[in-house]
Amino acid sequence: MSIEITTEKDGKLRQRVSIDSFDDLLVDVPTAFGGDGLAPDPHDYFDLSLGACKAITSRMYAQRKEWPLDGVSVKVTRDERDERKGVYRLDVAMTFHGIEDPERLARLEEISHKCPIHRLMTTSTVEITTRTLAPTAQT
Repeated sequence: MSIEITTEKDGKLRQRVSIDSFDDLLVDVPTAFGGDGLAPDPHDYFDLSLGACKAITSRMYAQRKEWPLDGVSVKVTRDERDERKGVYRLDVAMTFHGIEDPERLARLEEISHKCPIHRLMTTSTVEITTRTLAPTAQT
């Protein structure tokens, strides 16, 4: 799997993203940072990947257990004020609709911590290799 990102010609900093068959994703930055503010910024995608992964993982677990989970609502709140100091805080509030048993609620929250993105963000060393390719003519 690869992700391709291309600058939008009609945007200041906006980028068009293609992931497999999904090619209508956009990334931008707020106008305060020179963008058009017409799409989520890279931090938004980082944050939403955590919330979505936690919701999906919880639902999968509830389905396996045949628990009556009707849906999951997740609110991710970012505190980036210390990001330049190496601290990026995400507060995740989850609501498990259809589950009232406190033990099951606690178990679903615990399971959400095991989602691949949570583990990636908290326990993995991420190695990034960046290289420059020769430019090609853009259409």
